[in-house]
Amino acid sequence: MMRQYELVERVSRYNPNTDEALLNKAYVYAMQKHGSQTRASGDPYFSHPLEVAAILTDMKLDDATVAVALLHDTIEDTDATRAEIDKLFGEEIGKLVDGLTKIKRLDLESRKAKQAENFRKLLLAIADDVRVLLVKLADRLHNMRTLHHMPEHKRGRIAEETMEIYAPLAGRMGMQEVREELEDISFETLYPEAFETIKERLGQLREKNQSLIADIETDLQERLAARGITAEVSGREKRPYSIFRKMQQKSLGFEQLSDIYGFRIIVTTVEACYRVLGVVHTAWPCVPGRFKDYISTPKQNDYRSIHTTVVGPKRQRVELQVRTYAMHRINENGIAAHALYKDGVTGGRDISQLSTDSRAYAWLRSTIDMLSQGDTPEEFLEHTKLELFHDQVFCFTPKGRLIALPKGATPIDFAYAVHTDIGNTCVGCKVNGHITSLVTELNNGDEVEVVRSQAQTPPPAWENIAVTGKARAAIRRATRASAKKQYGGLGKHILERAFERCEKHFVEAELEPYLAHFDKETTQDLIVAVGRGEVSASSVLTTLYPDAETDGIAERAVEVLPAGSASEGWFEVSEGASVKFKIPEAGNESANSLPIRGLTNSLPVRFAPNGGAVPGDRIVGILSPDVGITIYPIQSPDLKEFDDQPDRWLDVRWDIDPDAPERFPAQISVFAVNEPGSLATITKVISDCSGNIDNLKMIRQASDFHEMLIDLEVWDLKHLNRILNHLRSKPNVSKAVRVNG
Repeated sequence: MMRQYELVERVSRYNPNTDEALLNKAYVYAMQKHGSQTRASGDPYFSHPLEVAAILTDMKLDDATVAVALLHDTIEDTDATRAEIDKLFGEEIGKLVDGLTKIKRLDLESRKAKQAENFRKLLLAIADDVRVLLVKLADRLHNMRTLHHMPEHKRGRIAEETMEIYAPLAGRMGMQEVREELEDISFETLYPEAFETIKERLGQLREKNQSLIADIETDLQERLAARGITAEVSGREKRPYSIFRKMQQKSLGFEQLSDIYGFRIIVTTVEACYRVLGVVHTAWPCVPGRFKDYISTPKQNDYRSIHTTVVGPKRQRVELQVRTYAMHRINENGIAAHALYKDGVTGGRDISQLSTDSRAYAWLRSTIDMLSQGDTPEEFLEHTKLELFHDQVFCFTPKGRLIALPKGATPIDFAYAVHTDIGNTCVGCKVNGHITSLVTELNNGDEVEVVRSQAQTPPPAWENIAVTGKARAAIRRATRASAKKQYGGLGKHILERAFERCEKHFVEAELEPYLAHFDKETTQDLIVAVGRGEVSASSVLTTLYPDAETDGIAERAVEVLPAGSASEGWFEVSEGASVKFKIPEAGNESANSLPIRGLTNSLPVRFAPNGGAVPGDRIVGILSPDVGITIYPIQSPDLKEFDDQPDRWLDVRWDIDPDAPERFPAQISVFAVNEPGSLATITKVISDCSGNIDNLKMIRQASDFHEMLIDLEVWDLKHLNRILNHLRSKPNVSKAVRVNG
């Protein structure tokens, strides 16, 4: 166990002005408070906060953070109090220790709401002071290093929690060394067989290529020196979890991996980075699609480096990372390298300055500010995990503004990243000048132009399409507000008519005393519930007026809307739009009724030809006297025919019953190599993805390629996109797109 003077010496090496009295006092206080407590390993409990402090000294952090590491468990696990720590160490340290104390142990297997609430508290504490995060990550790192001492039934839960929350959080803060160690220990705990297999294969490869790393290092050094470039070159193997993740993501075997070995070239200036790149690409051919310039376009976590893969000596594929020493320090230590320690001396700490210096911390604070508005703790945790896990693509607005998005993001995510109002009013988009579906996956360098309409409301299905937590949270709030507006007006109309038939006057304020009876918080919530059909108008009426006669009061929306006769009337589809209909006789329901909100099943309804529509599409109805209503997805090019006939457009929505799923028509175009087995491969993919083929037409395009037009039945847009993605992954398929997409 580290001695008191050894800790002070560790801090003094990088901070000659260290407050020795503070560190000594914290050391003695924590040791006395933890007393005879022991850990699962049998070691004195005080060894844990001491090791956490040692990890933070390796990051060269300030005296206060090291003191907090020593004290971080005192309030929770001993008889120490916040008031006592404030008195002895000052309010700043007391606040940090208290912030860490409030964070209870998260449990992924039970008490989900409590887990989510505690995680929200953690991030809010981090947003107030980033040192909370640094101590928490060091605390978790030491706990993982000693995980083998824990009972076996607890290891999996702790490792899963680390893999899901703490490792990606460290990565987002740019702390790559911490992230990699947390991932490898969690990986070994959760997948011991896979870990041992990869470790064994790495050992075999290392033995086979004993001199390869040294040879490449020497070759690079000599080539750079010949051009007058002074550089530090070092090679290393990929970490086991990094290899496992790539094998999973790319569906590759170990032998197919081309970048198990990576080399870092560290130079003094940015200019030298690009000179190194010129030397490398002149000497060896680069691998297409494997060049990334994170110097000109840094990652959100402040990571800056040039990545390239070349076919180097012995025809070996080699990944190279080129960076400056300053970049390397930030790339490895991330947020710990900002503001807390500058020029070898730890000085005062200014959170606002840290937000300016660190894009990662600024991102974290803005993300927390956005996610903490109005969502439940469970939603907050879900959306934050979405933000933490994804790598990034970089897209541009037409004016050149750079927007960083997670991989797999769509124009919907892009619109919400620009501004929430732009996302809420988005109806279409252009990617690189071409009209594109809103579900298209964006790529690096895409220029995205959002097409807007103030009449638009984001459909609820967008929540399943969006990738970013910000977009999902905004869509959820917008659809809630839209539903309240839509059903609120209908509910009020139903109540007014019900009260009128009993010769009563409806006054909204009179509902307030009875909200608890209906388990509602506001009168508007109760009115919306009536509109949705969750609460009947008669029950509201009898609650307010127990003696009221409610026989014959209509509860169906159609009956309370104005009617022209006993069998004919107008049904309001949306605000300002209506459809004439005939009320069907009992037992005479249309056989082709569709689950679309805003239409009665007495109207002839059909899907548009050339692709149809599926749940998840933003849809519109086109009214025709001869055929009834035709449902089109909003991106369908056929809608251009009706641009000059706005009176025929109807605003309709999907109204899917999750307990009674249905399939819907879609048409896709697949370009495939003209060879034996192509058709079998394509139909097997569709079958494996639970798609149903209605019709297939083959159009010969060339001697080596042909196009297939396939009519499918799918559950929804997500299902359709999954089929398309699986088709695109097949080597004999060059293109797979939706016809009206």
